[in-house]
Amino acid sequence: MKKNERFKTPRWSKLNHGKVKPVEREASSWPMFYFKRNWCNQFTDLSGELVSFRIRNPQFIDFYGKELALVKDTLSDLTEQQRNIANYFSFGPPTKQWTPIIDRLIDTYNVNPPRAARIIAATQAAINDCFVITWYLKNMFDVARPDQLDSEIETIVPTPHFPAYPSGHASVSGCAQVVLSYFFPAEKDRLREIAEETALARLYAGVHFEADNNEGLRLGRQIGKQIVDDLRKDRYSKGAIIDIPFKKGKQAVLPPPPFEQVIPFPANSETNDTPPRRHPFFFI
Repeated sequence: MKKNERFKTPRWSKLNHGKVKPVEREASSWPMFYFKRNWCNQFTDLSGELVSFRIRNPQFIDFYGKELALVKDTLSDLTEQQRNIANYFSFGPPTKQWTPIIDRLIDTYNVNPPRAARIIAATQAAINDCFVITWYLKNMFDVARPDQLDSEIETIVPTPHFPAYPSGHASVSGCAQVVLSYFFPAEKDRLREIAEETALARLYAGVHFEADNNEGLRLGRQIGKQIVDDLRKDRYSKGAIIDIPFKKGKQAVLPPPPFEQVIPFPANSETNDTPPRRHPFFFI
């Protein structure tokens, strides 16, 4: 492969042929907490300084060749463990898995109520901003899904109804990893492991190319770093720094395993003689 070689980019909108309506296309214009847009729709920090995110231009990614071949090779030789990973991290939006992690960290470190509220708010606001930025890039790049390039691909979970690049699960996971590692630095290795497993799950599921996931993680971590830089500046009325990261590790037990949703859906309220239902609750 030649350096800086350009490739044809498969377009989601073109291959969709109007079959499905893209999910929340206008989400790319929603308000954010840690970022703003200037008059020409560029992302800025809260002070108005331009913010740039470095991810690969999809024109330099071989989706039809190398990327598609990797998806097909991966699906052809999945282990049971890889299937479990694909299903676990693909069930619901990314907050389905990250919200219990936030809660477990707060419990493990016995975080007091005001600081717990700040950690939850900062992390979920970061996830919101990450989604908005990711949706903007998804719609701008308009990269197709693997099974749009090869109709014989059998995915492990339903293919989402919106463009692939960059991966939303991967970007949100990279962002959450960085923000939570700021509050809980002793858990940074485990949080990084979870983020990377989440991204890999999308390849196992057959709904993303490897580049979607790698660049999604890269994007999310940049967004997370920008947000952490803002959090570090926060002071209370006497001018002291608000955040006191929990540096002494307590080895929090963060799921998974087991590969069962911590917050099940539907709730376990059905009678014993009612057969369990599984809703088509798959998104990104």
